[in-house]
Amino acid sequence: MTEPPIALAPPRSEPQPTAPDARVPHTHFQAGGDGPRDASVGQILAWRQRVGHVMDVSLTRDALAAPFQASIDRYLVEDMLFTDCRCDGLSLARNVARISTDTMRHYALQVFVEGNAGVVEGMRHNPMPQRGGILLTDHGQPIHMHRGAVRALSVFVPRAMMDAIFLGAEAAHGRIVQTNTPLTRLAVAHLTALSREIPCMAPQAAARAMHASVQLLTAAFRKGARLEEGARAAARSAMLARARRLIDADPGAAELSPDKLLARMEISRPTLYRLFEQEGGVQAYIRKSRLRAAAADLVKFPSLPISNIAYGLGFNSASDFTRAFRRSLGMSPSDLRAYATSPLNTEFRQAAFAVQGDDFRQWLHRQQC
Repeated sequence: MTEPPIALAPPRSEPQPTAPDARVPHTHFQAGGDGPRDASVGQILAWRQRVGHVMDVSLTRDALAAPFQASIDRYLVEDMLFTDCRCDGLSLARNVARISTDTMRHYALQVFVEGNAGVVEGMRHNPMPQRGGILLTDHGQPIHMHRGAVRALSVFVPRAMMDAIFLGAEAAHGRIVQTNTPLTRLAVAHLTALSREIPCMAPQAAARAMHASVQLLTAAFRKGARLEEGARAAARSAMLARARRLIDADPGAAELSPDKLLARMEISRPTLYRLFEQEGGVQAYIRKSRLRAAAADLVKFPSLPISNIAYGLGFNSASDFTRAFRRSLGMSPSDLRAYATSPLNTEFRQAAFAVQGDDFRQWLHRQQC
């Protein structure tokens, strides 16, 4: 395999930018402070609000009564985002109801330089937690994670950028790759170097280093997860991308079926079925696309009867739809709508988004243009 070019941070001998507008936009947040741990009891609530624009932090009576310390440095680099986070143990979730209320659809590549990824629910083939690891998550899909104290370096990548270099990313959601090969260790070393240098880097240099990190991390992840590479993999990825677009463009179409895709794509039936093996099959992906559209409609049209949404997306009955929805997404359609439209939850999400600052809001707005 040809390794991607690596653009490390500029040598320390180069002049470093000093003007505020010559640096990468940066924010720092700390929960719990630097004092005695006993003084940080209840600080998990502050952390919950800080990360609440993307993830939900699970709260228990024990968690609220325990000391909690965490800190995060965040850098906005073009249409990417880099974070260096130290955090005590906790549980994080992003369920389908939460996904339906925001526009964050990035991929995240997380490198655990201290601690490990912990337990990522729903992935049967992940290794047992060990020291370190690279975790790939898709913010467009549900996930639930339980982990101990960690230091994690994370790169958030727009879907279009990730799909251009790794179309298997959606199916690899929640996978963990151990950092036990030369390539994975190189990827970790590169990102660790970036974490040291990015506070003093000019935006252009940071962007070059970030692009190199994404290339290196995805190459390491593909190899570690034993996913295809090369020209054949690129051709398969292009075909899979086209098939997904055809399905996602109108998931409720009555005529949507494997036969319809075969006619549109002019490929053989075995080829089509192989493309969707990691998705559980063509029909499974069609059903998944319909359920995603349903989740969005439940929030977008809060007064529309659930049965209307079900029939409009090709389900034969409201009961069939409800069973499929609950089985796939972990809650009923009515529960999702109640969660997403609850005034209390809406108020919390708005507050969590507000504390991110103007730089983040402008950055996210650019992603949507």
